[in-house]
Amino acid sequence: MTENNNVYEMKKMSPREIRRVVKMGIIILLSIVLLIVFISSMFVVKEGEYKVVRQFGEVVRIEDNPGLNFRIPLLQSITTLPNKKLIYDVMEREINTLDKKRMIIDNYAIWEITDPASMIANARTDLGAEARMGEFIFSVIRSELGSMDYDEIINEEGSTRGDLNQRVTERVNTLLERDNYGIQVDDVRIKRTDLPEENEQSVFNRMISERETKAQQYLSQGEAEKSRITATADRDVTEMLSKANAEAEQVRAEGELEAAEMYNKAFEQDTEFYQLYRTLESYKKTVDGETTIIIPQGSPYADILLGFYE
Repeated sequence: MTENNNVYEMKKMSPREIRRVVKMGIIILLSIVLLIVFISSMFVVKEGEYKVVRQFGEVVRIEDNPGLNFRIPLLQSITTLPNKKLIYDVMEREINTLDKKRMIIDNYAIWEITDPASMIANARTDLGAEARMGEFIFSVIRSELGSMDYDEIINEEGSTRGDLNQRVTERVNTLLERDNYGIQVDDVRIKRTDLPEENEQSVFNRMISERETKAQQYLSQGEAEKSRITATADRDVTEMLSKANAEAEQVRAEGELEAAEMYNKAFEQDTEFYQLYRTLESYKKTVDGETTIIIPQGSPYADILLGFYE
């Protein structure tokens, strides 16, 4: 019933009014289309990303400044690439060392896109760039570790390899620059170096044996050093005691000589006292509880002993 009413109303309108209504509808429709086209022509570049503008599949420009930008609708398309540091976890692979040991290497890389146009031209996508970078990293690590023995790789103290991570990073960047991939590796790090399961136990047993041998060597060296130090100390003590005894004997001899000189000077002042003193000293050696002395009566020696000395 309503449709019939609308048709009836339009029949009542004049041709001029109909043209005006149609014109207004076209204007509104065009406005809507233009608004849709205008909105679809805008795109926003965010922090940390590249916006690649393509026309018929070809790159026409790359925007990396954050803000609002425009493209030609329908003709141009937009793709996004990261403009920040990225982490690529390289798939673990197996290598052979110089001494023919098999090892499993697990590493990662920190990288970034420095030239989006070159990356797109040679690697197509960021996934393609990662794949090529991973191949270069594995090739360089296999070359570096393949020139070293297993013990040299796992033993940081005795290793002569230097800064392996830095060397790998520099060589990978050289290969990427040579092929103009438009990406740069900031750092390559080896997370883990493992043995295949079938080799682990035998290597561990060998490592234990080597450590025990090394420990025994240290103990032997310690005992030898202990013996050397003890012998040196004993020799030094003997030398010091001999020197001290010699000095003591010399001091004692000098003291006795000085005492004898003092006695002589004292005795020279009174010869009778000296004779008495010598006689009394002789009693100490000749007279005890069991001594029998036969001497003439009136002898000075007997007089002194019997207390008749004047």
